[in-house]
Amino acid sequence: MTDSNTTNFTNPSTFILLGISGLEAALVWISIPFCAMYAITILGNFTILFIVKREPSLHRPMFYFLCMLAITDLVLSTSIAPKTLSNFWFNSREINFSACLTQMYFIHCFAVMESGIFVAMAFDRYVAICHPLRHFTILTNPVVAKMGLAIVLRGSMLILPYPFLAIRRPYCRTNIIPHTHCEHMAVVKLACADIRVSNYYGLFMAFYVLGLDVFFIAVSYIQILRAIFSLPTKDSRVKTFGTCGSHVCAILTFYLSALFSSLTYRFGQNVALYFHVLMANVYLLVPPMLNPIIYGVRTKQIRDRLLRLFTHKGT
Repeated sequence: MTDSNTTNFTNPSTFILLGISGLEAALVWISIPFCAMYAITILGNFTILFIVKREPSLHRPMFYFLCMLAITDLVLSTSIAPKTLSNFWFNSREINFSACLTQMYFIHCFAVMESGIFVAMAFDRYVAICHPLRHFTILTNPVVAKMGLAIVLRGSMLILPYPFLAIRRPYCRTNIIPHTHCEHMAVVKLACADIRVSNYYGLFMAFYVLGLDVFFIAVSYIQILRAIFSLPTKDSRVKTFGTCGSHVCAILTFYLSALFSSLTYRFGQNVALYFHVLMANVYLLVPPMLNPIIYGVRTKQIRDRLLRLFTHKGT
């Protein structure tokens, strides 16, 4: 008798998300940090949006980009966390074929948008530190709006081939995805057709698009470091370097885990599947949790408004 999961079909009605294979006995415990990270992400990013909206003095380029990052992080984490937690807690593993492709699109689209926002924020910091007198003449509100629109359009257009290529493939092997969510290569690898186009396009996205973003970020921060070391006092150098250092750590967490996940699907046959799945979740859950802390709470203006808000309520 033919197994139901290996029956020949062109497009399955549902996929089965296997979760973290090999760690089934520990899923309840793994769900605790997953849930905590998602809760901190929701609370932190909504707090950033609330404070910036409430305070007219924060209606400036740096905080506009911070709001873009907060919205992106909310969508990115919400694209995977609820389904992953329902899998862990209620064994809810089925996902509709169309919903799977939609999840795939949102995950990768907003990951590319987040990368673009990191570039914009690095450029904003470069202008603010290296050309402080021209900051508000270079980054006017219309310029910030155009940069935001370009980031959205770039992410939306570049990721469109992912679901279109995936939906054209015949799936005749299995409908079981060894993952917690519908990651692009995890889905495409189930196809019984040539997937080289999808594979090459994924590598193009990883190395060319994200690689260019990393290059521009690196150039911006090199110029920032040069400006920092030319500051007159040690205290100002230490303070500015500490802020930039935390930003770089957040950026590295995102890019290194994303690159590891992308390359492991193609070349990491010897990497344990559970470790690969965990790392794929790291770059989708950890940066959205850290960003409101690093870019928000550590930013003096946000911290002061937050303390004033709680002090006012207490009074």
